[in-house]
Amino acid sequence: MDSETKFKETEIGMIPEDWDIVKVKDVATINELLMQKNYPYDEIEYIDIKSVENRQILETQKLLISESPSRAKRIIRDKDILISTVRPNLKHFTYIKNPKPNTIASTGFAVITAHTVNPLFLYYYLTTDEYTNFLTQIAESHTSAYPAFNPDLIENSDLVLPSEKEQKWIADILSSLDDKIDLNNQMNRTLEQIAQALFKHWFIDFEFPDENGNPYRSSGGRMIESELGEIPEGWNVGNLLDFADILSGGTPKTSVSEYWDGGVSWVSAKDVTNSNGTFILATEKTITQEGIKRSNAKMLPKYTTVVTARGTVGNICILSKEMAINQTNYGLKSKYDYADFFLFFTVLNLIHDMKQNAYGTVFDTITTKTFKQIQITLSPIKFIESFEYIVSNLMNKVLFNLEESQNVTLIRDSLLPQLMTGKIRIGVHK
Repeated sequence: MDSETKFKETEIGMIPEDWDIVKVKDVATINELLMQKNYPYDEIEYIDIKSVENRQILETQKLLISESPSRAKRIIRDKDILISTVRPNLKHFTYIKNPKPNTIASTGFAVITAHTVNPLFLYYYLTTDEYTNFLTQIAESHTSAYPAFNPDLIENSDLVLPSEKEQKWIADILSSLDDKIDLNNQMNRTLEQIAQALFKHWFIDFEFPDENGNPYRSSGGRMIESELGEIPEGWNVGNLLDFADILSGGTPKTSVSEYWDGGVSWVSAKDVTNSNGTFILATEKTITQEGIKRSNAKMLPKYTTVVTARGTVGNICILSKEMAINQTNYGLKSKYDYADFFLFFTVLNLIHDMKQNAYGTVFDTITTKTFKQIQITLSPIKFIESFEYIVSNLMNKVLFNLEESQNVTLIRDSLLPQLMTGKIRIGVHK
């Protein structure tokens, strides 16, 4: 606690003497604008609850007004705050920056517009774990089918308010950390797009460099017929398992506490889904080495590709370190030292094609037979090695950025409650 700060006792606890307590509705409005019949746009950029996660908008949907869901009603503007009123414990909240003028949010959000308070300060205050727990307790006390709260709960809640200068200082500190996370995310999307584009260029379009460094197929490279269509001369059609081993998983007995909460990350289908198709750094649950010994679970090496086989089938990630998986997933590991990322992008491309061809689904279940049935083109080793050399540099940078963002997130989350309660007030007394 800041030794120079004097605190006062209030109905919500100790706060700095020079801070005030107001209601959120005194400084902001909620759900101010609703889309009406005279809305000027035919198409909207729609934000639903599932597309907001970890303070990020993962994606928006371009929809015609005539095809948009009934919940697509809330007009949002720059510096608005979105907080899901459904299952608040899942933390579907974000801060809006420079949205397109036709951006619309689901009515499942409370859209908070700051007026006489720094909007970023208000955003961070309303997204502390303490405030989220407050919303969650109210939501879970309701008798509806799922935990939810009314937006007026936020309106009538207390807000501890420092001076305008200190609001800005707090907001600047926290937002600078979030800006670093955003920058890393943007860089990673670019790096992953480059890697995917290179894979497609070489191994799908067959435009790998020929002996003169020119794109093979468009430069007249010889093609031969195969069961998969035309492929370059010297290439073959093979099985995914010609160069990958299948690794399975297991679950230690849940009734034995000694098997759980250890030092081994244990990957569930949910963890794979949450990884968003890239490296997985951490898992919701961990197990012990004893749990490994006493179950079918086993340690899988770094850079193993993991695919969900049941439930939400066909999601994919790659391990950032040694981990174990449960039986709802399969691991695929290159038989060779030079093909881990080649394997990952091969499977990623296969899954993407399967999902497109099946209109959103892959299979009810993936089995070892599924992998045995998958045929792919197999290039000479030299092209895989060249691809791996280039892409490993890109993907290791992706991993570095993810790990850095993880550390920055920990710093932000540890500072947030301290700043919002006045326990840390760097520079205020100077």
